[in-house]
Amino acid sequence: MRSTKRQWMTAALAALAAAAAPWAAQAAGVSDKEIVVGTHMDLSGPVAAGMPQLRNGTQMRFDEANEAGGIHGRRIRFIVEDNASQPQQAVRAVDKLIRKDEVFAIVNPFGSGTNAAVVKRAVDEGVIYFSPWAASNVLQQIAGKSPRLFTTIPDYHTTTHAGLTWLLDQNPNFRKVGWVYMEGPFGDLIGRGVKSAMEARKMTLTAEASYKPGEIDFSSQVARMRAAGVDLIVMATITRETVGMMAEIKKIGWNNVAVLTGNPGRTMIVSKLGKDAIEGLYGVGPWKILDPNNAGAADKAWADAYKRRFNLEPDENAYLAYAYADWFVRGLQAAGRNLNIDSAIKALQATTSNHPVFLGAASFKNNHFDPELITVDQARGGIWRPVSPVIK
Repeated sequence: MRSTKRQWMTAALAALAAAAAPWAAQAAGVSDKEIVVGTHMDLSGPVAAGMPQLRNGTQMRFDEANEAGGIHGRRIRFIVEDNASQPQQAVRAVDKLIRKDEVFAIVNPFGSGTNAAVVKRAVDEGVIYFSPWAASNVLQQIAGKSPRLFTTIPDYHTTTHAGLTWLLDQNPNFRKVGWVYMEGPFGDLIGRGVKSAMEARKMTLTAEASYKPGEIDFSSQVARMRAAGVDLIVMATITRETVGMMAEIKKIGWNNVAVLTGNPGRTMIVSKLGKDAIEGLYGVGPWKILDPNNAGAADKAWADAYKRRFNLEPDENAYLAYAYADWFVRGLQAAGRNLNIDSAIKALQATTSNHPVFLGAASFKNNHFDPELITVDQARGGIWRPVSPVIK
């Protein structure tokens, strides 16, 4: 059928409007019947053993939404790609999600280096990047403070500053502080918090030692701390490094030193793997540890439902992934049937979360989790137990 002049002009005006506001005019991954959501995680690399919890927690919330009729009648289709903890593989995974799968959003992607490699590409392509498991401050800078990036991991430097400050206030005998850190952005960020807390108290570090990503022998770092006679060691460590450092301290019988790890090292998997080796370790806790054996009614009901679905005991990573996916789902629901990037951004920015895994009600301030609340916890009898009040 031949187009009339009016039809041609209408089409031209629509095209101009789309060029002026591309994110509002088009919504890749959204059809009449579904919303396509993707993620990338380490399914085959060094931390693959922990990924089922994160994947299952995310999948569970999306499945629940679909079972309840979807998001205004649209089902969520969830696609998971492997990044193997390698930035290059993350780039390939995200290219597939954007180009082939045409995802509307990427939710709960895992890894500091992997997320840093792809976040700007994703937001520049008009994809919502929600709750990356990585250093939030770094990703916000890389993405240029894009409104399409929503970060939910409390910043490493601010939380470390608050935790170390509280611990020093409670223990005036901690006069000599040592600092052990992973080389790279992760160590740098936690180091900012350590140094700012020390400067605020007019203290200086007694000793410093670094280690490279992937190291498993921490004897030299521990020996340097002991030779300096430190009272407290602050560590920038994740799972394996936290356990390895504490195991070395216990191995040499150094019983009169306190140790604090940043929030990536204060996890349930560390307590399970480390067992007696981490007894007495302090950790910065920006969320509640899920212990199904000692949980409240709501936590226990969720853990039981998770176990029925996956035949697996959940940990706090599963619970956190579920909580973040729930926040995302409720944002989409609030955006209404006319779902596009702009409507989703506005709805997410206005949506709060009172999920019980958080230490208090949370919202987004400049697209970042707010307020950042922590407790200082201590490993006792295989369980992380709060020893401080909630600290902002």
